[in-house]
Amino acid sequence: MIKNFKEYFNLEGRIAIVTGARRGMGRTHCFALADAGAKVIVSDINNSESELVVDEIRERGGEACAIECDISKKEEVDNLIKKTKEIYERIDILVNNAGVVDFKNFFDIQEEDWDRILNINLKGYFFCSQAVAEVMKEGGGGSIVNIGSIAMGQNGVGFPNTVPYVSSKGGIAGMTEAMAVDLATYNIRVNLIAPGIIETPMIDIIKENEEATKQIISRLPLKRLGKPEEVSTVVLFLASDASSYMTGSVINVDGGWLTT
Repeated sequence: MIKNFKEYFNLEGRIAIVTGARRGMGRTHCFALADAGAKVIVSDINNSESELVVDEIRERGGEACAIECDISKKEEVDNLIKKTKEIYERIDILVNNAGVVDFKNFFDIQEEDWDRILNINLKGYFFCSQAVAEVMKEGGGGSIVNIGSIAMGQNGVGFPNTVPYVSSKGGIAGMTEAMAVDLATYNIRVNLIAPGIIETPMIDIIKENEEATKQIISRLPLKRLGKPEEVSTVVLFLASDASSYMTGSVINVDGGWLTT
């Protein structure tokens, strides 16, 4: 007997952590998971802003709490997981969403620029995943959703003035595949979403240049920038049982960018 397909997307009773959750896509990822019934840990470096997201989730009828964490620091990651276990005892979903980008000429990139971006965008993803996977093993499995980017190399499209960012996103792609193999035996699935140009605060610097924005839109088959919620629906899919036979996969949410 095939169960009602609505049940595949039902996250009632599941516990989810979203990093970089105070604004942009992270915020809408929290809404998507909470609307589907998950209890959501809203985590970011600014807890007062995270609390605003928690308030919004509660107004929508969901359950959430905020836990401050700088994922570039392993001790803070360990504290995030410890506090989550104290509150909810288990973790079923992790959305590695936190990320930073700098637009800087190749010859102007400094060691501190490289370290800051790689420590957040790549090292932070790994240590969040490692700590959460230890808890997921105890609970019988779970889903880890990594937020990458079509700016991850190896797809025939170069992105100027973003070498550390692109390097970190390419690392996430490789890490997702390796993690998927290592964690499959524990029923932990690991998948990657590669967004294109999504209207979040991260691309404000691009939108300030009208000509650059027009050029980007002109090459997109859908002829518009993406919305955060259009990525969050894919997060919901990968977090839920609807994607139960998927691990190590990459889903591009890019308005058709990579088809041109």
